[in-house]
Parts: sequence; structure tokens; C-alpha cells
Amino acid sequence: MKSVVIIPARYGSTRFPGKPMANIKGLSLLNRVWRIAKAANNVDEVYIATDDKRIFDHAQSFGAKAVMTSESCPNGSFRVMEAVDELKIKPELVINLQGDAVLTPPWIIEAVISELKNNKDVKIATPAVRLSKDSKAGGTLVVFDLKKDALYFSRARIPFNRDKDASSEGLYRHIGIYGYKLEALRQYVSLKPTPLEEAEKLEQLRALENGMKIRVVEVEYKGRSHWAVDRPEDVNIVEDIINKEGELF
Repeated sequence: MKSVVIIPARYGSTRFPGKPMANIKGLSLLNRVWRIAKAANNVDEVYIATDDKRIFDHAQSFGAKAVMTSESCPNGSFRVMEAVDELKIKPELVINLQGDAVLTPPWIIEAVISELKNNKDVKIATPAVRLSKDSKAGGTLVVFDLKKDALYFSRARIPFNRDKDASSEGLYRHIGIYGYKLEALRQYVSLKPTPLEEAEKLEQLRALENGMKIRVVEVEYKGRSHWAVDRPEDVNIVEDIINKEGELF
């Protein structure tokens, strides 16, 4: 199966305008995410999908393949679908790697691809990491059934365990990477917004509310730290982590 990683990148972030081009230890955020995707095994091609000529030109300046998309895409998955439609050869597997995933190890991308390739019934896959007792339960959490198909994603603390203390042990933090078989991605973008999606502001709930299954792939960071770049002050935090733990590519 031909697998591609597509990195959606917008210039107009409300909290951090121009974020994809922010400098992190001599390389732009976008360049770093592209290098992580290129370092993953079983990836045939990596593309950057953007609606901004500045990002398009920047991507090409460091050798990335870039695709222009419309400004009207409501979320990253729609931008990824637009980019796929521009490709001459259509891939069977599509990975939506967020443009701020600067500390996501390549082996997490590999795990998502492996799940899709090795399970014919899995149409959408996304990773999650099990939190330790002392971890902070921030970000988006996920709960899943015995087959590891997602039951719900929430910014709230789920599940709530009445019989234990408020530690994070047994909770799973969702990592915002989505892998699709092409027909599932096309089905997803045909759907209208749903009530839970709009309440939580989590695009993956649109799939669940329409009965589409999402396989949760449990992964490990293997001692690496997790952090996303949402605001300018996150740049210094990420640089400190890279200084301590080394590069991922």
C-alpha cells in the first residue's frame, strides 16, 4: 500500500501568526516536522498542504513537496483531502501529521501506518499514550473499547474513577495524528459538523458521531517528552527539550 504523510500548515494561527515558519534551533517549525515525517519508515512521500504562498515558497526552499489548497478548509483533514485530490497518483493510506507536531517521534507515525496496513477492517487510526500516575492529564484524552476502537475523545478528564485518587494512572492522552484509508478520508470530509464535535472542538468526534470507527494505537514516547507549539512562549520550551534529549531526525 502506498502511504503518504501530508502536513497541513496555515499561516494565520490566531495564537501564533506565522507559526509554521517560527525558528527553532536554526530550523523552522515546518522544516522540523517535515524532517520527522521523512525519518519515518514505510512512508512513500511527504507533502505540505497550505493555503498561503509564503508557506508554500518556504516549504520548497528546504526541498519539500508542497500543494496549494483553498482558504476555506474547516480543519486539517479537509486540507489533507484537497491535497490528495491534487496528487497524480492516489495513495491507499494517508497520514495527517499536524504542522506543530515538532516533538512527535517518527516511530509513532510508523505505528499508525502499521495498524492500517495490517488490519483490513481498520479504516481510521490514531495514536495515544498511556499516562503514568504523576503525568499531567492535559490535552485531549481518549477512552476506547476492548478492541481499542475509540468510544470518546474529550478535553475533560475521562474516565473518571470514583474509587481512586486523582492521579493520571490509566488515562490515555490522544496524539493528534490521524491515519486514513483513502475511502474513509473521503467519507469523513463528506460529513457535516456534529453536535459533540462543535461542543468539544475536536474534529475526530464527527467521525464517531456518524458511526465511523477509529482504532486507537497505543504508543510509547520511549523517554522522550511531549509538547506542542501553540504560542510563541512554547518555542523556548521545545528548544530546551531538544537540547536535553537530542534531535528526532
